[in-house]
Amino acid sequence: MECYNLQRQAACLKKNLFDQGYLDEQFCQIEDLQDEASPNFAEEVVSLFFKDSARLMTNIEQAMEKNPRDFNRWDSHMQQLKGSCSSIGASRMKNECTSFRNSCGDENAEGCMRSFQKLKREHGVLRQKLESYFQLLRQAGPAETAIRRGGR
Repeated sequence: MECYNLQRQAACLKKNLFDQGYLDEQFCQIEDLQDEASPNFAEEVVSLFFKDSARLMTNIEQAMEKNPRDFNRWDSHMQQLKGSCSSIGASRMKNECTSFRNSCGDENAEGCMRSFQKLKREHGVLRQKLESYFQLLRQAGPAETAIRRGGR
């Protein structure tokens, strides 16, 4: 019974992530690649994403601190981050990357700063929510594959 409740909680959390726009269908495609040989594939991919995205955000922050402002460099770094977000289905982060890049195209430093601050918040929230999701799946045990497909 406890296992079932944990599976339901995980499914609800995942549904909320979709309903709130944090994730898109790409995330489900990653989960669909899991099997007995790699039961934690999605969690490993997401973990790599957060490690890589933190590095990319540090690069962006460092580039933004330099003078004169190099909007092309900022845009190039953000394009890399946007690709990483797309690859795991981090929809809200991807949208904020697009907003940042649009501000770069307008050479709007204030717009870039606002988008970057929002991006960092979205990153932190998504990380916390996905850590909770994967923790619930681990606690529920190997039967999570039945919930995965039904959760979205």
